Amino acid sequence: MPSLSALGKLITKSCARLAILCLRILGAIFSSLTLAGVFGAAVLGAIFLIYGQGLPSHDELASYQPKTISRIYSGEGHIIDEFATERRLFASADEIPDLVKAAFISAEDKNFYSHAGYDPAGMAAALRDAIVSRGANLRGASTITQQVMKNFLLDGSRSAERKIKELILATRIEGTLDKEGILELYLNEIFLGQNSFGVAAAAQTYFNKPLDDLLPEEVAYLATLPKAPSKYHPVRQRERAIARRNFVLREMNENGFLSDIEYEMARKKPLKTVQSGDFASFRSNLPGRDYPTDEIRRQLTRDFGTAEFFTGGYSVRATIDPTLQQVAAQSLRLGLEDYDRAQGVYHGTGQVIAAEQLGDWRAAMSKLDVPRDIVINQLWRPAVVLELMKSDARLGIEGIEGDAHILPASDVTWAKKQNSDGSISKSAAKRIKDLLSVGDVILVSPVVNPEDGVFVNWSLRQVPKIQGGFVAMDVHTGRVLAMQGGFSYQHSVFNRATQARRQPGSSFKPFVYAAALDSGYSPATIVIDAPIEVDTPQGLWRPKNYSDKFYGPTPVRTGIEQSRNLMTVRLAQELGMPTIALYAEKFGVYDNMKPYLSASLGSEETTLYKMVSAYAMFANGGERVQPTLVDRVQDRNGKTVFLHDQRSCDDCRTPDLMAGRLPKITSNRERVMDPVTAYQLTAMMEGVVERGTASRTVNLPVPVAGKTGTTNEAKDVWFVGFTSNIAAGCYMGMDQPQPLGRGAGGGGMCGPVFNRFMEVAIERYGAGEFTVPDNGTFININRFTGARLQEDAEGDHVVAEFFRDGSEPIFGVAFDGGFQVSSNMPMFAEGETEEMQQVITSTGKTITVAPQASFGSLSSGGLY
Repeated sequence: MPSLSALGKLITKSCARLAILCLRILGAIFSSLTLAGVFGAAVLGAIFLIYGQGLPSHDELASYQPKTISRIYSGEGHIIDEFATERRLFASADEIPDLVKAAFISAEDKNFYSHAGYDPAGMAAALRDAIVSRGANLRGASTITQQVMKNFLLDGSRSAERKIKELILATRIEGTLDKEGILELYLNEIFLGQNSFGVAAAAQTYFNKPLDDLLPEEVAYLATLPKAPSKYHPVRQRERAIARRNFVLREMNENGFLSDIEYEMARKKPLKTVQSGDFASFRSNLPGRDYPTDEIRRQLTRDFGTAEFFTGGYSVRATIDPTLQQVAAQSLRLGLEDYDRAQGVYHGTGQVIAAEQLGDWRAAMSKLDVPRDIVINQLWRPAVVLELMKSDARLGIEGIEGDAHILPASDVTWAKKQNSDGSISKSAAKRIKDLLSVGDVILVSPVVNPEDGVFVNWSLRQVPKIQGGFVAMDVHTGRVLAMQGGFSYQHSVFNRATQARRQPGSSFKPFVYAAALDSGYSPATIVIDAPIEVDTPQGLWRPKNYSDKFYGPTPVRTGIEQSRNLMTVRLAQELGMPTIALYAEKFGVYDNMKPYLSASLGSEETTLYKMVSAYAMFANGGERVQPTLVDRVQDRNGKTVFLHDQRSCDDCRTPDLMAGRLPKITSNRERVMDPVTAYQLTAMMEGVVERGTASRTVNLPVPVAGKTGTTNEAKDVWFVGFTSNIAAGCYMGMDQPQPLGRGAGGGGMCGPVFNRFMEVAIERYGAGEFTVPDNGTFININRFTGARLQEDAEGDHVVAEFFRDGSEPIFGVAFDGGFQVSSNMPMFAEGETEEMQQVITSTGKTITVAPQASFGSLSSGGLY
């Protein structure tokens, strides 16, 4: 039997062997874990290396700028329109109130200020919940930093690949920006529903408030939206939205951002939003989109690129004067409607509400595409015929309570009905049922007593088939003060002021006369007004005057005042059409004018925008102006990236400018016309207004110059004119050119539009005498014969013409342009005028028109 000592030694050896074995096992386990850790780290590093390729670098993350709204401001600094792919208003971290930050941190990432971009505890909790619920409770564990990074990844899925990339970017951004910078990106980038990105835009969308004015319950509601805006809609999901809002308020209270009293007060508040009708919407305070802002959008997307303009956060200062814009729109609409009413045909909107929908006609009406932006003294409203009575009709009118509004039969007696096949009824309507049916959608306007404003009755209206455009601009800067591109922007967005290319007719003639004056002619030069024959590839062309008569030897002044076609053609032939084309191109009327003789009468197409800017150069003494709708463009950081007016004003920097002394502005513009020529032309065009083709419709208290234009068969009618500081022009015609009928002309149709506008423009901006150049002198001339008169001569035949110094005027010499003149042609005697006649329109008005012209007077384009 072994001794106790031997047994002890045996046990000791066994323990030693066991200890060694355990150590070996532990060593193997440690080695395996170490190897696994190294391998795992290598695999993890490889994964991060692979997925990290192509992701934004630190520098890209630091310079990242979210897409932001570009806004257009009026000259007074009021917002008049905005453009964006994502409606976002950028707010810096300093501009975002702490309460807003606290709400989003409490709702989304309470450990935001302590973690390094990702939250392991949050990720573990999300994993635990997913396991316990067997996948039923899947929730995100993304930190605010990770959510910011989603904007760099064009995939919002929950894939492992996206999560890895998100973690990589979160780590990078934490090493690039501080916490406030990251929070700034998040609060400006996050989508919060209703096409609102960022808290500033959302505050405006839901509450129509700036961030500083938000209440705790409003801030908390915004913080509920990042999860799923549609699930917390303030109207459709009201109870769920309030419950989530109150949860956020509780989190804010528990995190120390709200006191107990503040929390209890906010929790009990109802949810009031723009969507539930508690606040007016931001858009309701903005004017509707119109031709000027849409044209600005068109021009700036061309200059900056569509994507850049819609996302760059530009601040655009427009040149438009809101008051004059309203006047221009109403004046043009009045002119178009006057012509339309005179035709006496009702064609309607073409919209009908079905009988089964009339019980809820307001809902049906709201879905219809009818114009709601028309104002002619009163706002035009869409309406529906609910009942046809014996003579009258009962209407439902959008925006007006009740459905018992009456349209009287007496209001529609002006109209014949245009049937669906295009035919027109033989007689005018006597009852409403002669014109309308139940369910017809129409436009109506209230008629009020002009003396006391009391409502009289509703009146039937329609968008005319004739369209037109109007432009007004500052003659010294080219700043567009008003632009109307049609009767209604909502009816047709096509801008006829800038996009419609039409024949200017006789409104082009001043460029022919400008070339003549620069070539040695004077306003008193005699040009033969006699028949002309031109052999063309299309056949023999015999242009004629509108009156179909000939006037013999006539001063140049009379040629432009009375818009004589034959005199203009003779001048063009004498000067050469290449010279005329050069002038037209120099003034920007055409880019490449064809040198055909008929083009001297305005047969080539151009735009109203180009014509008005060219006339502005007459008004300012012959200096080039670049028309613009934009004064200045600034980027999102306030840096000016475009400035229109490049003139210098040294005195503007002088702090102690002498009292009563105006700053001196130095022009550096190109001169396109001699100032004497510009003044001579302006003086002759004053005659157009005083006693020529515009004398019956343009009557203003200041000197005004201009020119009418009427094209072949009166398919287009024009008037372009100017005072000493504003040029404006009007054009009217069918979108698909067709004759406008007997009596249609630029003076009679566009003249009143110009006159109404200028009455208000003169009140706002004033006007004075046209500037007389220094290098010239006045000489009295007989305006009928061109003969020189004594200095003390008086009478209707006397006109003081301006002549250049150093060039003695030649009297008694007549130019025939190289065309032979018959000795027995009929001539007008001195003082004789074109025969006019009076006609009665379909509305009962009496107007004066010229006799009908023959084909020869218009086949080339220009008429009068």
